[in-house]
Amino acid sequence: MSQEKLDACFGEWKERETVAEAMIPLIGRLYRKYNVITSIYGRPIINRSVIGLLKAHRFVRQVAEHELSVHNTYPILKLLDELELGHAHVDIGKLAIKYEKIKDTVALEDFVRSELDEVVGKCAVEGSMGTSGESKDVVLFGFGRIGRLLARILIEKAGGGANLRLRAIVVRKGNAENDLEKRASLLRRDSVHGSFQGTITVDEKESAIIANGNYIQVIYANSPDAVDYTQYGIDNAIVIDNTGVWRDEAGLSRHLECKGVKGVLLTAPGKGSIKNIVYGINNHLITAEDRILSAASCTTNAITPVLKALNDEYGIKDGHVETVHSYTNDQNLIDNYHKGSRRGRSAPLNMVITETGAAKAVAKALPELAGKLTGNAIRVPTPNVSLAILNLNLGRDTSVEELNGYLRDVSLHSDLQKQIDFVNSPEVVSTDFVGSRRAGVVDAQATIVNGNRAVLYVWYDNEAGYSAQVVRVVNQMAGVAYTVYPKTMG
Repeated sequence: MSQEKLDACFGEWKERETVAEAMIPLIGRLYRKYNVITSIYGRPIINRSVIGLLKAHRFVRQVAEHELSVHNTYPILKLLDELELGHAHVDIGKLAIKYEKIKDTVALEDFVRSELDEVVGKCAVEGSMGTSGESKDVVLFGFGRIGRLLARILIEKAGGGANLRLRAIVVRKGNAENDLEKRASLLRRDSVHGSFQGTITVDEKESAIIANGNYIQVIYANSPDAVDYTQYGIDNAIVIDNTGVWRDEAGLSRHLECKGVKGVLLTAPGKGSIKNIVYGINNHLITAEDRILSAASCTTNAITPVLKALNDEYGIKDGHVETVHSYTNDQNLIDNYHKGSRRGRSAPLNMVITETGAAKAVAKALPELAGKLTGNAIRVPTPNVSLAILNLNLGRDTSVEELNGYLRDVSLHSDLQKQIDFVNSPEVVSTDFVGSRRAGVVDAQATIVNGNRAVLYVWYDNEAGYSAQVVRVVNQMAGVAYTVYPKTMG
């Protein structure tokens, strides 16, 4: 290769780095000043590094079969920064690709103004979310794996302030004298998800954790009805119970006896008449009168969106769901007594067959599949990321190409784009999906089709992906909503 070509290749890379660097302050200002979330084909780009931004652009080629350059998106970002937008979620990647198709017929500024007409100049409109005084209080009851992941997401999404605001966590008093510091340390460092992106300090005197400027009260209590939240300045709060101890209406109603509580969301399947919500599927069932809801399970959230998409297009006669699930804190490190069958055996050393209610739970969110699915689970020696294998008999014949093409389009352009992701790489393995915020990721290379019989493999981060779904439910409960632009791809 000639020196001239080597220099040209490296020079092009440096130029793209320069443009990406210029994008970072625009992305940050849009988020913190106007509560405008920017993304590239569904992937948020807030707080991304230069390399992270370039990789987000590169990823578009895999899922959308288009090249996307920072030279396409940077001019759009500059315009967004000048339009004083009301709160919105703007996919600059999709805007750029849409504009490429019509760029010879319309100026970029006119195109962007037209696409975002509803929110242009709306940042100061009364009742919009452009001021920090309209945040919605959230309390985490419990601070385990899901609780800490929820805390990270809530802190990350604080934006300009007019969003969900984590105000407190409620835990039982530990035995250690430095209990508060230990809990802060677990938030700061995570063996699976890495270090907390930001700064954390502890206020021992006031029993609080300050994370990226978010003042989080740490409250010690042994039962759901033991706290007066108003004495901490917390009111109309949504309590996210992630302990899993109370799962019926009687137990969860105890939260509502506390002053300052508006509603309760359980991060496990609810019992009895409690609505089990899978966001994107049946969240339309949430009403203003609902005070207790469940966010179902991580597996139910992972498989239900894909099953709905398939049932809408092909129909599902019946099928079996096999879950290959990472071990959980409920299992033992070494062989020891456990009330559940097989679960007493060492989790890091064994594959453990166990039952799952996820297949039956799908019917609570998607009644048309009632009685059509069976399910089982295998716990495996990995700490995070699970895999659901959907073995289905469809209503009509199809092919691998047609089925994958349909699910790719669903992941990019449908109402389920926040729930379903799509990957088409022959090299991906479970750790590649750590941190994924989609409920489930279809692995196109693994899809098998024989006539009307289809086998699909759906990866999911059973911690981060599920936590993102939980936050989406809480947003709806709190009345925090972001319209996504562009609304169509044309």
